[in-house]
Amino acid sequence: MTQSIRNIALQTIQTESESVSALASFIDDAFEPIIETIHSAKGRLVVSGIGKSAIVAQKIVATLNSTGTPALFMHAADAIHGDLGMITADDIVLLISKSGESAEIKVLVPLIKSFGNILIGMVGSTESFLANHADFILNTTVAKEACPNNLAPTSSTTAQMVMGDVLAICLMELNGFKDRDFARFHPGGNLGKRLYLRVDIMIASNEKPSVLPTATLREVIVEITEKRLGVTAVVDEQQQMIGIITDGDLRRMLEKSSDISTITAKDILSLHPITVSPQSLAVEALEILRKHNISQLIVAENNHYLGILHLHDLVREGIV
Repeated sequence: MTQSIRNIALQTIQTESESVSALASFIDDAFEPIIETIHSAKGRLVVSGIGKSAIVAQKIVATLNSTGTPALFMHAADAIHGDLGMITADDIVLLISKSGESAEIKVLVPLIKSFGNILIGMVGSTESFLANHADFILNTTVAKEACPNNLAPTSSTTAQMVMGDVLAICLMELNGFKDRDFARFHPGGNLGKRLYLRVDIMIASNEKPSVLPTATLREVIVEITEKRLGVTAVVDEQQQMIGIITDGDLRRMLEKSSDISTITAKDILSLHPITVSPQSLAVEALEILRKHNISQLIVAENNHYLGILHLHDLVREGIV
């Protein structure tokens, strides 16, 4: 039984893979004008469908919007019950249907045509009602569904999804859409964080370990232990940077010294610690950490101590 299930799974992947590969033959001389028409439109791309095609339409709209092409989803059934009002004169309409013969599609097509909007049909039958009445056709014909009964939309919806990605990527390239543009629409995602998250925001909730140069060894150890960042800054009364002491500095000192009773912070500290500006991006801080093979950075501005950035902060925010 296990082997049979595995064969079914592999056959499903093979069938859908062949359907996607076949799309390449449909990218012909008629394809480029479709992209150019959408790209030059003053309005949005309104994407509609019924059943599984409606679900695909929603995904395509989401991809288009996130890659710089304004798009709007309109359910074909709702369209003929009032949602047609969302279509403006400058919009282009993309109808998605495997058969191109659904009852809702046959009602919707002439209505859209009467509005004077350009109609693109993404259709699995080039002899269908939708194909015959559309201004442009995106051919998503598949040889067969992955469904063993050749009924459930499987290969056909996969082909629709891929063709939607083709549209989005072509338009993305024409629009000169770059990673910073993508991040503007995904400020909460990892890419947005990599391009916008600053060091000062990351350290806002962090502890701020510091000692004076006259602090005893015990005071230094307590400060590093309580603040749990594995480091403390050594500062003067005005919070100006003097140096840094890490837990590694403490271990090395203990290995070398037999009498620790008189040791103070100024005897252990490392001068001229590596620092980062609070306005620096998190990714810039990460590069500094990697370059120097360290896990903490002093955050300072004009030598004024502001806090500690730890590698764990970058991990927590998904920068690493």
